[in-house]
Amino acid sequence: MDLQIDDFYKDAASGLLMLYQAFPRKMALYVEDLIGREEPDEFGLPSKRHQACLGALLWLAEEGYLRFESTIAYDALDQAVLSEKGFLRLSRGVPHVLPDGEPLPPSVRRVHATLAFQLREALARQHGERIARLTRLLFESQAAQANDIV
Repeated sequence: MDLQIDDFYKDAASGLLMLYQAFPRKMALYVEDLIGREEPDEFGLPSKRHQACLGALLWLAEEGYLRFESTIAYDALDQAVLSEKGFLRLSRGVPHVLPDGEPLPPSVRRVHATLAFQLREALARQHGERIARLTRLLFESQAAQANDIV
C-alpha cells in the first residue's frame, strides 16, 4: 500500500483549498496548518511527514497549480496564491455529484457541485478514497467540459 500517496492527495487538496478560501489574496501557507505539529528529528530537521507535505506544496507550484514568492525555512510557502489553473480546476463543476430532484436554488447547486466543495466535504468526513478520487480529478487536464456547470 502506498500510504505516502494517500497523504499526498490529502496534503494537496488541503493546501489548495486553503488558498481557494483566501483567493485572490496571497497568504503564507504553513505545513503545520495542514498536517498539525510534527516534532523535528534528533538533529532538528523536520519529520518525514512534514517534508512530504512541503514537497507536495512545492510540486503543486512546479506543476502550475499555485504560485509563491519564497519559502519560510521548511515551514511554509510565503505569499502563496492559486494560479489560474488551480482556481479554474477547483471551481469547475463535478459531473453527477448532486442527487437529482434535490430542490436547491441554482446558486447553491453551482457551489455544491464544485470540485472545491466536494473536496472540502470529503476532507471533513475523512473519506480517504473520495479524497483520492477527487484530487486525481483535479489533476486531470481533460475534464469533461460539457459537464462543467460553472
